[in-house]
Amino acid sequence: MAQTWAEELRSRGFRVTPQRRLILDAVRDLDHATPDAIREHTGQGIDLSTIYRTLDALERSGLVTHTHLGQGTAYHLAEHADHLHLVCRGCGAVSDIPLSVASSMVAELRDSHAFDADARHLTVFGRCRECSTDQ
Repeated sequence: MAQTWAEELRSRGFRVTPQRRLILDAVRDLDHATPDAIREHTGQGIDLSTIYRTLDALERSGLVTHTHLGQGTAYHLAEHADHLHLVCRGCGAVSDIPLSVASSMVAELRDSHAFDADARHLTVFGRCRECSTDQ
């Protein structure tokens, strides 16, 4: 990122606050950062409503993005979000896979349905190798 996160926020009309710094640092440090995990990670007792409002502002600023992993919403830094998620319905494991795996589906949606899909929010649910063999 050419600008710092603080410069990026200011350039988009957002104030830089201590809570935003703590929450953005938590999103950076955690893999698939949920609001509850962010609250625990900060150790500051930040109210969940503040975390949700801050995540919304950070997403509107383009610094973070979210995905739905079945048990709630998880956040990534936008610059690290170019992947798909696989979620095992058996053990709950979450795996990141390259965005290129969905390229043929994205092309088909564009070509056949004139729909420009953003697959970065795509989560595929199923069963991992271990849970599939345990049946």
